Amino acid sequence: MKIKFKTSVVAVFSVAILASCTVIRPGQIGMKQTIGKLKPGVLESGSKLYNPFVSKIIKINVRTVELYQVLELPTKEGLNVKTEIILLYHVNPKSAREIYQNYGLNYQKVIVESNFIATARQVSARYDAKELYAVDRKLVEHVMLDELTSDIGDKGFIIDAVLLKEITLPQAMTQAIQSKASAEQAALQMDFVIQKAVKEAERLSIEAEGIRKAQLIIDSSLTEKLLKYNYIEMMRGLSNSPNAKIIMTDGKIPMMIGN
Repeated sequence: MKIKFKTSVVAVFSVAILASCTVIRPGQIGMKQTIGKLKPGVLESGSKLYNPFVSKIIKINVRTVELYQVLELPTKEGLNVKTEIILLYHVNPKSAREIYQNYGLNYQKVIVESNFIATARQVSARYDAKELYAVDRKLVEHVMLDELTSDIGDKGFIIDAVLLKEITLPQAMTQAIQSKASAEQAALQMDFVIQKAVKEAERLSIEAEGIRKAQLIIDSSLTEKLLKYNYIEMMRGLSNSPNAKIIMTDGKIPMMIGN
């Protein structure tokens, strides 16, 4: 009986020790609450002992948190676009106490998520669907980040980034954008063909002008005296040639017969 009693005492004592010990992990800070009242200061990471009958340890995550949402966002022209959007934020360790006192442990749902959705809808309504889809996505992300920081930054939350991951436009608008892109591509191709034809016409014109000028120069230089001189020189060359030949001429145009 004594052994069983000692064993029971040890077991109860061990359970009590375990129940009165908790671990605050890296990336967390703790606060001790006794009989409903928070003690001053915060608890850093490590194991902490407390009286579980009158106290508890409140743990707040101060690491960066990813909040993922799929939202139907309005646009400037009155359309709704399906958007996958991510918020990266973290709790300012210096404000953890005030955040817990004001919003409890469900602070993400109570304050962060609600403001995030409202800000995303307000900002998207200033832009056309096409701007959200391709043109100004980075600008929209920065505007959302700045406005959300203005809304909840003074409440102890630090906004790290807002990311528009995927935007799905209405099918009719997607087809219209694709048709416009195809038309723009065809117009660019036609401009290229026209420019190429113009350049080729310019090249041929310059080439023809060069040939014409060359012919004018040749024609202006072919005088009767020059032609006679060239004729005499040709005849002299023929006469000095060692090959046998027969030259027939009417005195104007020579014709050579032979090898």
